[in-house]
This record gives sequence, structure tokens and C-alpha cells, in this order.
Amino acid sequence: MPSIRDRVKQLVPTQVTERVRESLVDYGVRTSDRRPLPDFLIIGTKRGGTTSLWNYLIQHPLVPRLFPAWNTKSSHYFEEHWRRGEAWYRSHFPTQRHREVLEKRHGGQVRVGEAAPLYMFHPLAAQRVAALMPSVRLIVLLRDPVERAYSHWKERRTHGIEPLDFAAALAAEQERTAGERERLIAEPEYFSEPYDWYTYRARGRYLEHLEPWLERFDREQILFLPSEDLYRDARSTYRRTLDFLGLPPHDLPDFKVYNDRRSSPLEPAVRAELTEYYRPYNDALRQRLGLELDWPDQAP
Repeated sequence: MPSIRDRVKQLVPTQVTERVRESLVDYGVRTSDRRPLPDFLIIGTKRGGTTSLWNYLIQHPLVPRLFPAWNTKSSHYFEEHWRRGEAWYRSHFPTQRHREVLEKRHGGQVRVGEAAPLYMFHPLAAQRVAALMPSVRLIVLLRDPVERAYSHWKERRTHGIEPLDFAAALAAEQERTAGERERLIAEPEYFSEPYDWYTYRARGRYLEHLEPWLERFDREQILFLPSEDLYRDARSTYRRTLDFLGLPPHDLPDFKVYNDRRSSPLEPAVRAELTEYYRPYNDALRQRLGLELDWPDQAP
């Protein structure tokens, strides 16, 4: 058994690390008035390639990471942490001085952002973003909703959160999430894990979740990217995104796929049911956005 001294030594690095983390978070909040709001948001969709696109973007010299460095791609402010306030949100982004240093070094305008797939789906996020950042640019990745739902389930299963098989999880979705959307609207500081975790089918009804954004932002502020384009030709999709953000070209050596989860194929009966379910929703989405979405539900 280790001595008391040995146990103390083991604890000290953890305590120091936690103290450093707290100090950096506090510093970010205290300097929030020097930290401009972000220029762009990747708002969805979950399991649509948002992590990959985010990691490609932060390799551009004019796209800095979030602050502090352990933040990966999102503050989750507009859904989970709304109660923390604007100063807390600003604390996640680089200072104006940091922006200026990068712009001088690389000869272009900095673009700061975050990627939070739940933003598109949260019933209050669009109005919150519009009130705080009416000029922000929005990036939306749209994946075949059948594949998206299955990938969502695989993620929950891998994390040990989903005990049900996919068909059973689909059947249980309505009961599991009943009243959660209404509660999110009624209680602005409430955060719903079931609404995030178990909405396999609901999240694929893209248009109903995009309408609040389309109502509040000009179409020129929104870039819609089929996830399948990102998977097939990441380099071209990356270049298109840089152009949308007003960033100079910057080539990457490779385009690693992040958060990919291999598994057995989706059962044909479940696939057929979901494909038929989403057909009218996808048709409405194509018509509303004027997009070519090469998904299996589309009639030849």
C-alpha cells in the first residue's frame, strides 16, 4: 500500500492541473470584452461530418482554435450552457490582439468559429444566435437521414448509453423523448439529454429544424453541404467552405476522417422503412433549398 506521502505526490499534479484549468477559464471570462464573437458556426447535422470539417478548418492558419486549448470544437452555449451568459461564451474565442497578430503574420482576415451539431436541432438556438450574432455565417452539413440515424445510434451504443438495438431504439424514441422539446421551450435554462441522445428519427426531418434559421438569416449567410460530397471529395468541399468564409486557399496534406464508426450493414427491412418514412421530408427539403441531394429515397 502506498504511503501517505506517495498518495499526496500522486494528487498534486491533478490538483495543479485543475487549478490551471480554473485559472484559464477565469482569465477568459475576465478578458471577454476583448474577445470578439465568432464569425461562423457549423450548426449540424449530428453524424454528418462536422468534426471532420472542423478539424480541416482549424488547420488553416487564419482559423484559430477555441480557448482554452482543451476545448475541442464547441462551447455548447446556445443549447446546454445558455444560463452562463455572453461573457462566458466570448471567453471561448481568441482576443482581438490574437486576431491581429495572425492577420499580420498570414496576410488575411481571421475567421473564428465553433461546431455544434445540436444547434440546428435545438428549438431556441436560432433565435438566440440571431439576437446575438445577426451577421454570423452558418454552415450546415446534410447527410442521408437513414445513414445519419444509424450512425447516431452506433455512437450512442459505442458510448455505452444505448442498451437497445437499432429497431427497438427507433420504436422507443417517441416515448423516451416525449415532452422534452416542449420543456426546452418552456424552461430556457433546461438541457435535455434524451433530446440530444435518442432523437434518431426526428433529427432527420431536416427542414422543420432549419426553418427557424431560414426565417432569421439571409440565404447568403448559410452554406449547405451534402455530407456525401464531403465524404467523396473532402478537398473540394473544404475549398468551397474556405471560399464561403472569405478565407484564402490553403491546401492540406491529407483529409483524415474523424469519428468514423464501422459496423455491420443496416438491416434491409429497417432501411426500407426509414427510406420510405423520410421520402416526403426529403422531397420538401430539396424543393425548399433547391439542392441536389443524391440520397436513395429519390426516385430515378
